[in-house]
Amino acid sequence: MPVCPHRRSRQPVGNMTPDLASYDSIIVAVSGGKDGLACLLALLEAGAPKGCLELWHHEVDGQGPSFMDWPSTSPYVSALARGFGLPLYRSWREGGFEREMLRNAAATAPVVFESPDGLIRTGGEGPNGTRLRFPQVSASLTTRWCSAVTKIDVADRALRGQERFLNRRTLFVTGERAEESPNRARYAAFEPHRTDKRHGTRRRRHVDHWRPVYQWSEAQVWDSLKRWNVMPALPYRIGFSRLSCATYIFGDARQFATIRWLDPARFERLVQYEQQFGCTIKRTLSLEQLAEQGRPYDAALAAPDLARACLSSRPIPTVFTPAWEFPAGAFGQGAGPT
Repeated sequence: MPVCPHRRSRQPVGNMTPDLASYDSIIVAVSGGKDGLACLLALLEAGAPKGCLELWHHEVDGQGPSFMDWPSTSPYVSALARGFGLPLYRSWREGGFEREMLRNAAATAPVVFESPDGLIRTGGEGPNGTRLRFPQVSASLTTRWCSAVTKIDVADRALRGQERFLNRRTLFVTGERAEESPNRARYAAFEPHRTDKRHGTRRRRHVDHWRPVYQWSEAQVWDSLKRWNVMPALPYRIGFSRLSCATYIFGDARQFATIRWLDPARFERLVQYEQQFGCTIKRTLSLEQLAEQGRPYDAALAAPDLARACLSSRPIPTVFTPAWEFPAGAFGQGAGPT
């Protein structure tokens, strides 16, 4: 693993840093985005035992073709794990986002996750139900079901479904920041995780949830990547300010105008689904109307080859760069749950 030239041993992360050496496992949830990556770097700078660290990545589209996510995200995360010499475990809901969206009088699909012992499959026996609509723009995870179904519940099932976390101390790390939205400003920086059963009488599982960059500004996040010479994921470099799904439901006019220009077939599929469901992603206008209000990002138009690389699932050799620079999407409009 490359050594950060400006790194100080056991550097404090913020107002409260848990005793990292007290945990048997430290799991860092990584989407490939800057905040999750900053969490990993903060842990390394704080002296986290490398042998306890592992990366978890949720495949939003399952193991099928890309529908909502960036095809370049998965190879970026692979390169990240390889570059830092850390184990990477992927997890997904069968059929991904699209299968859940098209669920009609059927149960939510099972979850599959990688583990040191191989693939584990769980769930799928729930009650039948129907969606037939996109998740709606809302802070509520019931209304904005994509986060709960493709990420949060997937992680919970992976934590509950592995014997290796029983009678052990686990730290689950995510990259939410308070300045992102009023809703996230109400989160706790450190708390027991939803799956915690430290006081259980039969199957004890101690799981803490820590958000190490919770009080960080975006400038601090980018400074962290710069210290380690870590290249941001490709979509940041063509103007996107977040590495959420390519067709992130909170996306603004410029984001969807860029997607329409870059990947017209994907954009048209979304438009057709809106028409089929009789329900738009945005409350007051269709995606076609939204895209008409914006124009593609200048950085994407200026570098069409780089833009097309965002749609490629080819392996990425390394996440490190000797000539680090701010991506075009830095300090842009984030657009997120409010």
